[in-house]
Amino acid sequence: MDAWVWILIAIVVLVILWLAWRRSQKRKSEQLQEQFGPEYERTVQSKGGQSEAESELAQRAKRHDELEIRSLSPAARESYERSWKDTQADFVDTPREALAKADHLVQEVMRERGYPVDDFEQRAADLSVDHPGVVDNYRSAHTTSTRAGSGDASTEDMRRGMQQYRSLFDDLLERPSDEDSERGEEGDEQERPA
Repeated sequence: MDAWVWILIAIVVLVILWLAWRRSQKRKSEQLQEQFGPEYERTVQSKGGQSEAESELAQRAKRHDELEIRSLSPAARESYERSWKDTQADFVDTPREALAKADHLVQEVMRERGYPVDDFEQRAADLSVDHPGVVDNYRSAHTTSTRAGSGDASTEDMRRGMQQYRSLFDDLLERPSDEDSERGEEGDEQERPA
């Protein structure tokens, strides 16, 4: 074969390899976008580019895989729900303290579930893997809690912060949906002896 044929074959092989690599990268990007939802776009903006963001998100997922995340027992879930109700009731008279208690309660639930809680930014990054839809609420609530601690947050800001903490709190408790509860009740009725 002539040299030009070999060159042409090499070019075709390189183009095929490049197209396969591009398809693989696109699939990886789509998977990360699906997994991280709004956190994907936030990370792209904060990191200044798609490649840097995807590297960061992949590292988060890898770190998360090394954690031993576990579900709460029903008793622990009930206890935390009671604590949340108490915290929410405290908001009427002492909103600043209630907001701080909400932050602390979220951290307690995270710790019991197996998330490290030493550093806020790391907590948010770890949460973004399983809870991408509410991690931005967590960041916002934490900022409000910090501002409230120094007296720079209005009651309305703190109310919104409580709602934002609640969205993460509910996700962390992994409450069964109403549909799951109904199915469970129906299943219980079917399994009961006549």
